[in-house]
Amino acid sequence: MGLADQIREQRLKKLSDLRAQGVDPYCNRFTPSHNLVQVVMEYGHLSGPELEALNYNFRLAGRLMLLREFGKASFCHLQDGSGGRLQAYVQRQVVGDEAFQLFKSLDLGDIVAFEGTLFRTRTGELTLAVTSLLLLTKSLNPLPEKYHGLTDVELRYRQRYLDLLANPGVRETFVRRARIITLMRQFLEARGFLEVETPMMQPLPGGATARPFVTHHQALDLTLYLRIAPELYLKRLIIGGFDRVYEINRNFRNEGLSVQHNPEFTMLEFYLAYATYEDLMTLTEELVCFVARELLGGLRFTYQGTEIDLTPPWRRLDLRESLTSLGGIPAQVVRDREALLALARREGVALRPGEGYGRALTKLFDLKVEGRLQQPTFILGYPLETSPLSRKSDADPEVVDRFELFIAGREMANAFSELNDPLDQRQRFEKQLEARLAGNEEAHALDEDFLQALEYGMAPTAGEGIGIDRLVMLFTDSPSIRDVILFPLLKPEK
Repeated sequence: MGLADQIREQRLKKLSDLRAQGVDPYCNRFTPSHNLVQVVMEYGHLSGPELEALNYNFRLAGRLMLLREFGKASFCHLQDGSGGRLQAYVQRQVVGDEAFQLFKSLDLGDIVAFEGTLFRTRTGELTLAVTSLLLLTKSLNPLPEKYHGLTDVELRYRQRYLDLLANPGVRETFVRRARIITLMRQFLEARGFLEVETPMMQPLPGGATARPFVTHHQALDLTLYLRIAPELYLKRLIIGGFDRVYEINRNFRNEGLSVQHNPEFTMLEFYLAYATYEDLMTLTEELVCFVARELLGGLRFTYQGTEIDLTPPWRRLDLRESLTSLGGIPAQVVRDREALLALARREGVALRPGEGYGRALTKLFDLKVEGRLQQPTFILGYPLETSPLSRKSDADPEVVDRFELFIAGREMANAFSELNDPLDQRQRFEKQLEARLAGNEEAHALDEDFLQALEYGMAPTAGEGIGIDRLVMLFTDSPSIRDVILFPLLKPEK
């Protein structure tokens, strides 16, 4: 039997003894007067005499994180859901023999309720002088060892609840994540955008080129797909007369795991009628800078040892030009279809049915250029082949009016002027369907319902998706997407 199992057995014995004594170890009859952060913020600046003059009985609850016993008195540290900690002082002569014996039987991790008054110790630490106590929840498993915390990365992801208890910085990451999403909402709603919800289960996977997850509705005997993107439904709303819409959505893509990819992820996707992708470059700068200023207090910060400067305007760079200027591929090779395809094959790029020069361009960009884009950069000039929902460029019909934003060597956003010509869209869907029938599982489906909607007329529109998980990584200095998703997908334990 391992140490943890031995501790659990000891605690089960205590649990049985408590019940035999008439103590409810899972009691639900206590309401705190304050959380611990409130106590420290509101009263932490007061002197000892000022605290004594308060003459207020505090009702506090939380988890025992530290115990120090001194015979007839004990100190402990309490931690609650606000993330705050407070020292408490328990004396036998104050709480009485029965309550003190109960306290002496408590273990680290137990959730308890204290009542008492605030004072300062000889060393000046803000402390609760306990007058009564109550066990609220008995913990049967030991917490991570106090000096080393929870350091096993795999275990931290699998048991996030322990990670949050043992590592205060992790809690702050997820508090900051919530704040980032709130700020994005504030920014968009101040500009007249309406938040909407679209289906997560769809009869056809659309809005992106990706392999979907498949499910089945029993009552309708209907195959459904977890959405890979909300794009085609949000465009239906533009057609229906909502000119500014957004959704903070969960998307699902049946792909591999990496520090940048989780099969379930969160996106902000928004659409703006009577706008172009160039308008969205400006809007994106404003949005990201707004979040940075509110969250970090400025536009310069360090991410994984590299200083990032978000001061606009951000660099704009053509995709093909970047392959030469940053990727080291001669311009004549970039412009020569056969030469570029040959280079892509040598670099290990696998081309699926229906893919050619355009796919080779973007995959070589991923290999040669993406990691070099540390400062915010808009990449323009994406090939038509890889952009089945984007409007063709008036200047060059081989490319589309689209950009992707890169910061810290990874894609943060994808945006384009939307294709609103239903006949052109049908042709592109049919070409994607040919690729799908030839074996490309990520090719876009042909969505007749969306084409019908498009034939009623969609105003000139620009749309964008921003990866919230990756933005949170940037603003919390987190190296992996698993650090910013509370419960990332993991391989099953053996």
